[in-house]
Amino acid sequence: QVQLVESGGGLVQPGGSLRLACAVSDLTLDSYAIAWFRQAPEKEREGLSYFSSRTGDTYIAASVKGRFTMSRDNAEKTVFRQMDSLKPEDTATYYCAVGRGIFFGGAYYLRTNLYGIWGQGTQVTVSS
Repeated sequence: QVQLVESGGGLVQPGGSLRLACAVSDLTLDSYAIAWFRQAPEKEREGLSYFSSRTGDTYIAASVKGRFTMSRDNAEKTVFRQMDSLKPEDTATYYCAVGRGIFFGGAYYLRTNLYGIWGQGTQVTVSS
């Protein structure tokens, strides 16, 4: 069974950077996507980016494009989220998730109901 473990969260000052990691184990699906989401207090979970195994592409949401990037190691056992120029409004719990199937591209595939496997989350707090 696929397991996801996030790490790298913490307290950072506005304008700073953080690199989150998501360790992925037992991922044997032929077609899947690995995504990053975040959820701030009293807000809905927001999709940030995903990598599609079938297309090989990475999609970044417009809300964080230019500040956040997503990468993975060659073995696809760890997925990274680099966050730069952090703002207080980036404060949230960040999750990685896996969805089964073919993810072709675009914002449609950042819907939370397309992902059935979730990590426990890592807290990011941006504050001076």
